[in-house]
Amino acid sequence: MFLLDALRIAFFMFWEVLWSLALGFLLSAAVQAVISKGAIVRALGQDSPRSVVVSSGFGIASSSCSYAAVAVARSLFRKGATLANAIIFEFASTNLVIELGLILLVLLGWQFLAAEYAGGALMIVLLAFAFRLTLRRRLVEEARAQAEQGRVGKMEGHAAMDMAVTEGPFLRRLFSGPAFTAISHYFVMDVYGIWLDLAGGFLIAGAVAAWIPNSFWSAFFLTGHPLLAEIWGPLIGPVISMLSFVCSIGNVPLAAVLWGSGISFGGVISFIFADLLIPPILNIYRKYYGGRVAVYLAVVSYLAMALAGFLISLAFKALGWVPARRLFNFADAAPTWNYTTVLDLVFLILVGVILIRFLRTGGMAMLRMMDAAPSPGEGEMGSAHSH
Repeated sequence: MFLLDALRIAFFMFWEVLWSLALGFLLSAAVQAVISKGAIVRALGQDSPRSVVVSSGFGIASSSCSYAAVAVARSLFRKGATLANAIIFEFASTNLVIELGLILLVLLGWQFLAAEYAGGALMIVLLAFAFRLTLRRRLVEEARAQAEQGRVGKMEGHAAMDMAVTEGPFLRRLFSGPAFTAISHYFVMDVYGIWLDLAGGFLIAGAVAAWIPNSFWSAFFLTGHPLLAEIWGPLIGPVISMLSFVCSIGNVPLAAVLWGSGISFGGVISFIFADLLIPPILNIYRKYYGGRVAVYLAVVSYLAMALAGFLISLAFKALGWVPARRLFNFADAAPTWNYTTVLDLVFLILVGVILIRFLRTGGMAMLRMMDAAPSPGEGEMGSAHSH
């Protein structure tokens, strides 16, 4: 019975956000279809305030799952981007993206959407400041020497793929046959790259909601001590995220459960930020950049996301934007014939159309290359073409 309860809650959560996930992945794929990775590399070769903004902007445009984002960042670093810019790009591409914002809006409300984006921007500023103060040339040289060995991590082929349509006016490119092909490939590959993390996130959230009583979380999050809870939440949020082993989007269902169970507002935000600190990602950092650099990135990232979560919580409390806490009774939220169901069905049909295009334009062959190691020169894989 407990297992069925957890599965039912997980499915109800998934059904609630299905249309927003599909829309987010579609918009992300459309942006990737018209922005070339080559253009990104050319803009990230120097450390400056402008490069931080550009790195963040390109990261948002190149929305990726956590593994692909880390692989893209290493590729950019090898091609000439600075290490600081590559890491900032990586954080922006997982924490400031459309699909994450939409699922936050649906499950938690506009306040968490605003806090995620404001906190993400603040975290990037903190990271850039920390890199400027503490990232020594010797550490960068170690990272580059290790990166040039080309050790295989995960999602390497996906990271190397560049199908962007770059010739002609923007709207004509976006609505062209080659762009539709590129969109279908990016959409399917982004979903394929994240589906295990996403499924894991819903299942973990379902299990936590069904099996762990709120009294445990209330004590664990120090809800009886408001001041301590404000400090404890942003510190423990990333640790819980690390133990969940799932990506930022997959973390949102569990974030909703934790918010209903007592974690502070800032704790929710820092929890979502920590997708790039899960053990598999830290191990890839070790492979890509070496052990010392991996430890450095873990420490600096943790401090930046915890501080960002804490400061955003203070700011939103001062503005009166922290919503009232409510229990998320997903177990009682069985799908009914409402706008959510209609939108889910519409987007399922659209996904079917995209999948047909993907299959008819060599998508399966591309899919088999997603985890393949890139060529020695790390050239871009694939080009958009109409059929």
